Amino acid sequence: MAVRFVRLKLRLFAGGLRAGGWRVGLFVIGSLLGVFAAVLGYVLFSLPGLFGEQRTAELIAAAGGSLIVLGWVFLPLLYFGVDESLDPARFALLPLRRPVLLRGLFAAALVGIPPLATYAATLGLVHSATALGGVAAGVTELAGVTLGLGLCVALSRAMTSAFATGLRSRRSRDRATVVLACTAALLGPIQLGAASAAENADWRGIARVTGVLAWTPLGAPYSLGLDVAAGRAWAVPVKVLIVAGSIALLLWWWSATLERAMLGAAGSAGSRQRASTRTPVGQLVPRWLPRTRFGALAARETRYWWRETRRRTTLISFAVVGVFVPLLLLNDASEFGLGAMLVFIAALGAVSLANQFGFDRSAYAANVVAGVPGRVELASRVAGFSVYVLPALLVITVVMGVVGDWLAGVPAVFGTVVAAYGAGLAIVLPLSVRAAYALPDSTSPFAMNSGAGPAKALLSLAALVGAALATLPLQLVGWLLADVWRWVGLPIGIAYGIGALALGLRLAGPLLDRRMPELLATIS
Repeated sequence: MAVRFVRLKLRLFAGGLRAGGWRVGLFVIGSLLGVFAAVLGYVLFSLPGLFGEQRTAELIAAAGGSLIVLGWVFLPLLYFGVDESLDPARFALLPLRRPVLLRGLFAAALVGIPPLATYAATLGLVHSATALGGVAAGVTELAGVTLGLGLCVALSRAMTSAFATGLRSRRSRDRATVVLACTAALLGPIQLGAASAAENADWRGIARVTGVLAWTPLGAPYSLGLDVAAGRAWAVPVKVLIVAGSIALLLWWWSATLERAMLGAAGSAGSRQRASTRTPVGQLVPRWLPRTRFGALAARETRYWWRETRRRTTLISFAVVGVFVPLLLLNDASEFGLGAMLVFIAALGAVSLANQFGFDRSAYAANVVAGVPGRVELASRVAGFSVYVLPALLVITVVMGVVGDWLAGVPAVFGTVVAAYGAGLAIVLPLSVRAAYALPDSTSPFAMNSGAGPAKALLSLAALVGAALATLPLQLVGWLLADVWRWVGLPIGIAYGIGALALGLRLAGPLLDRRMPELLATIS
């Protein structure tokens, strides 16, 4: 039965490629990136064995394997999403038992560029173990890296499924906000500890840490063959039990959350609300927005970004990165360096609109039928999203200025941040019209169709690089003018950002007017 799921996924993937155009190009680019990552990982993992360095090989296996497993957890949550070509909702009417469905989805998840690249990279450990301990060590390591791939996929799917369920309810969203705030408060002490450890690196201590990791599910599967090479064959069955037990628990967890996360089971009904005396328009459109078509669309976008699961996930991910990255570099960066980092954060906020129409899917047909002008459509979407992003960027800039003791430079830095946000929007808006891609009809906020992961990555990269280049002259002027820039940086930066956004709307608006039917067909 699992083979049928794999064949079905491959047929769906091949059907997507038959559409031609940018999908084939993105598949080729994604394949090349996967080959590069696989070759690089293979070389790094195999070198210690080729040079006969047993201890180095054990250290790299435990540390590198742990990083791979953690990468499979966090990258889908924060960036790439998960491939949901086989959405469980499509099997709801078929007489399939949950274990059969789970095995089929797990087997299908093992097929794709990321799993193949991960497996190929970790095969370098097989080469290293064979060089150090012979064929027996190599065969054992081959079994270990195979178990490691299964662990990565099971952990990734279990985490995304559970996180999707949690984000669906309002109460869980509020709890997530508190957890994120607590995490942000702990980043400072964690950073100081990491910096101190890096300055006073104790390789014996690092070896002890990796020795512990080798007995956890993170590093255990990648150290089996090296244990045989070191004469510790007794450790192999123990570690196999640790990894197999972890995979079984993760699959059980995934099974428990699968239906709620993918089929849209929501929590209990909300509490009753008082009847409002305001008019229907007054209830839907806030007082600060005009009672026009632009105001109605902006009000809708403001509400959707906070209530719709996928969009709310994007906002939370942006908040995590926006707080984490500057704090991580706070002690080691100057005001100019932190300003450049905040420019990156601002551009990252604009990237969230790179596939803004994909969130709507077939619901965008209502706007097409109504004949909403392209510039009004795009301007209202930017306004609704900016209600959350601009205050967040202001708070992050002020906090960085207070903690970094350059409070006087906050206005000029925030001006540069607004300029970067506007420049990022100017690049993202035409891309969102021309290079939109469909999202699966799934309630999971991390679900992606086959081939959409590279599309998301490339659109994000293009917007980030473009925004950085567009604001580079402004940053250089600020660095050269120094004290003068602190007085004029804010108005100039805001004017620059507004001008860039106006240019982006001028380019993307007519493009959207011409491509409304094609865009609807693409995202549907």
